[in-house]
Amino acid sequence: MTAPVFVVDAVPGAGTFVLEGPEGRHAVSVKRLQAGEELVLTDGRGRWAECVVRETEGKDRLTVEVTGEHEEPAEEPRITVVQALPKGDRGELAVETMTETGVDAIVPWAASRCITQWRGDRGLKALAKWRATAREAGKQSRRTRFPEVAEPMTTKQVAQLLATADFAAVLHEDRAHPSGALATAELPAKGSVVLVVGPEGGVSPEELAAFEAAGAKPYRLGRSVLRTSTAGTAATALVLGRTGRWG
Repeated sequence: MTAPVFVVDAVPGAGTFVLEGPEGRHAVSVKRLQAGEELVLTDGRGRWAECVVRETEGKDRLTVEVTGEHEEPAEEPRITVVQALPKGDRGELAVETMTETGVDAIVPWAASRCITQWRGDRGLKALAKWRATAREAGKQSRRTRFPEVAEPMTTKQVAQLLATADFAAVLHEDRAHPSGALATAELPAKGSVVLVVGPEGGVSPEELAAFEAAGAKPYRLGRSVLRTSTAGTAATALVLGRTGRWG
């Protein structure tokens, strides 16, 4: 088992550091870390430090010694998943599994066929949940660079994002519409890959046309149709394997 990960605003340098607050409580009361055990402190943006617990105090405070500092470079190609808003808690499920798999960025998308719509306070709360889920899943999967969860985008904004990608794909299951196999697509070794996952009702013809005009092509994952909450994870895993990031 690799050392557990805890998030700090700024990664400390050599010497001792006191971890307290919610992260300290999790380390002491949930993980029950003891003197001599190892842990990792990260800012979630690629900087991290190896640490050893020196002592604990109460239920939410421990002192650690920093034994090594590191900077994890951003991997290439950068993988972004544009995720149509699923129903219920399936959005958090999608964010959690994509984070564990290794996605670099997630963009919430208000597709025309989405049943769920983010408006006002509800939208702010939903976005906060997605970001909190990415953070917790990043810690759980021992990542030191967590995926960015962007502000929600409209179809027009998604098209603009696709136009800047080195490889852009719309995961589309309509057998009446020609599509290529993502498993055999020519992928870049560097740059950016953007994958669009539609809602349960699928990508509308108008959205598909807008994305194709921006340079994105329709692709399929296989013979079966995946739910919107799992398609992004499957596509990310496929791209990670084919580009050598999973090695």
